[in-house]
Amino acid sequence: MTSRRLRPWDREPVPAEAGRRSARRPAGPVGPPAGSPPLSDEPERRHEALVGVRLTAATPGSHLLDYLRTEPCAVEAWWIAADIDAVVRLSATSLSVLHRAVEDLRRRGGAEVVATHSILRPLDLPVPTDSPAATVPVPVPARA
Repeated sequence: MTSRRLRPWDREPVPAEAGRRSARRPAGPVGPPAGSPPLSDEPERRHEALVGVRLTAATPGSHLLDYLRTEPCAVEAWWIAADIDAVVRLSATSLSVLHRAVEDLRRRGGAEVVATHSILRPLDLPVPTDSPAATVPVPVPARA
């Protein structure tokens, strides 16, 4: 191996096609056909956030409620007895849509203060034995 630089005339000849990108495209469509299920079995990724809302002094709670009923990203909402008036769970297919929903909640929902917390993933908690969910009887099919 030499330490000197190769000059253009020292290099081996390169075929004419090697440096050129192929202009040929695949014969068929790329990806699954329209209307078919996705290739992977993974569910669609959703971006979610919990948003704490404090309404302005001039905004009645009914205004927020009417707005949330028309907002497609609003999944659940709760009235809260704390420094905030409500907590809203928003869900969207993309982060940009989620950010837009939070901004609309501030502008059109009558919120004075909005505190946004992104939801990463659910916690895997065991069901306690003394919970109401654990005491619900499970129907057993009758034998024939």
